Amino acid sequence: MPVCKHAPSGMFAHMNDGGAMDFRLTEQQQMFRDSVAAFARKELAEGALERAHNSGFPHDVAKKMSKAGLLGITINEADGGAGGTLMDAVLAIETVAAFCPRSADVIQEGNFGAIRVLAHFANDDQKKRYLAPLLKGEEVIAVAMTEPEAGSATTDLVTSATADGAGYRINGRKVFPNPHADQYLVYVRYGPGVGGIGSVMLRRTAEGFSTGKPSKFMSGNDWATLYFDNVYVPPEDVLLGPGGFKKQIAGFNAERIGNAARSLAYGRYCYEVARDYAMTRKQFGRPLCEFQGLQWKFADMKMKLEAAQLLLYRAAVNADRGFPAADETTVAKLMCNQTGFEVANEAMQVMGGLGYTQETLVEYCLRRCRGWMLAGGSIEMMKNRLAEIIFERRFSQRPPRPAAA
Repeated sequence: MPVCKHAPSGMFAHMNDGGAMDFRLTEQQQMFRDSVAAFARKELAEGALERAHNSGFPHDVAKKMSKAGLLGITINEADGGAGGTLMDAVLAIETVAAFCPRSADVIQEGNFGAIRVLAHFANDDQKKRYLAPLLKGEEVIAVAMTEPEAGSATTDLVTSATADGAGYRINGRKVFPNPHADQYLVYVRYGPGVGGIGSVMLRRTAEGFSTGKPSKFMSGNDWATLYFDNVYVPPEDVLLGPGGFKKQIAGFNAERIGNAARSLAYGRYCYEVARDYAMTRKQFGRPLCEFQGLQWKFADMKMKLEAAQLLLYRAAVNADRGFPAADETTVAKLMCNQTGFEVANEAMQVMGGLGYTQETLVEYCLRRCRGWMLAGGSIEMMKNRLAEIIFERRFSQRPPRPAAA
């Protein structure tokens, strides 16, 4: 029986009996959050600092979360998940982050991104071989999408999948994914155009697959170039064939909710640490919180955090009610990315030299938040997308095609 049972019903921001909008969590959501908090306090709070500065994946945390029912929250029970909602996953991320920011990443990776794509499009055999180990906390999955010449312009990818009997031979390279993952969801090109893009699943033990020299992100996490040298993918490991790109990319609205949730949760963690510091640290014989300059900083931080949280909750709740709205998820990601980074930065300023050291997690959260302004769609691409929604037209970033002779 999972320790943390997801909320089976109820919605944040609903009409109360008096016909007014109620922005409080429902009773079930509050019970779920309380159970997650109890789990995180007992199992994750101790060792949070060391965990954050270890570049390896915390497999022990993933296994604990699996037993607690925190992996696959949004995945159908028939597939081994909890059958919960996106809002449940958001609550889990922000609750865990309050005790151990690094462990909140495990929640995100176990509920958003590649694991959701896999759960949605995999057949029963693929779910048994690839999804099940992820939900048990035994394996780690990574997306292999970005290429040296195809970042935001994802459709420019050139990693090829050439037919070989019933299967395919994969050739090309990818950059920025976790080089230590057990399995990869690889975007490949079967043929020309957007319609020629799909994806395959493969394990790091596949013949012809290799990784380059590991490098580090600013966050401290490892990345490396992945090389595919005539890697054979049997037909049973094809996730989506030609024409699959639009199906995969359609899910990005929901995935951005996970990115936004982490940004906001890390920003709030820093806010709470800085708040405690300002109430106890004294300068010139007075607590820092008595200085008006810092009072204004905290007022601004609080205002931004509350506004961003409302946008995030709206996006998550409405996505649970139907197909994720592009405008709501875009606005939520933009606001949460910027707020998380700005609040973490201000928290560091409040804490001075101590905030800049690795003796607290403020500097860690700042570095992580900066990365999410790039990942999952940069804030500039999100603004471009929002402009298209505002003006109800597409603004191509590509140069105009030459006129026909």
